[in-house]
Amino acid sequence: MSVASALVLLAVIWFLTLFVVLPVGLRTQGEEGDVAPGTPASAPANLRLGRKFALVTAIALPLWAAVCAVIIWGGITVRDIDIWGRM
Repeated sequence: MSVASALVLLAVIWFLTLFVVLPVGLRTQGEEGDVAPGTPASAPANLRLGRKFALVTAIALPLWAAVCAVIIWGGITVRDIDIWGRM
């Protein structure tokens, strides 16, 4: 695996993890009872993106390392997951 491939894989895993973590613990302005003028009630009340980014990074790095290890090790290949036998 080249360095560019590893970085692209990290970016994909990081963003997928971000989309999973973003709604976790989210409270809307409507739920808080303090809707700012000009915003919908479904807007986040206190998103804390820095904290979410740190959490996403802490989750994504071990996942990325495990996926890279499996790819470099070669123990699981495309032929192993080919359920229709086309390879």
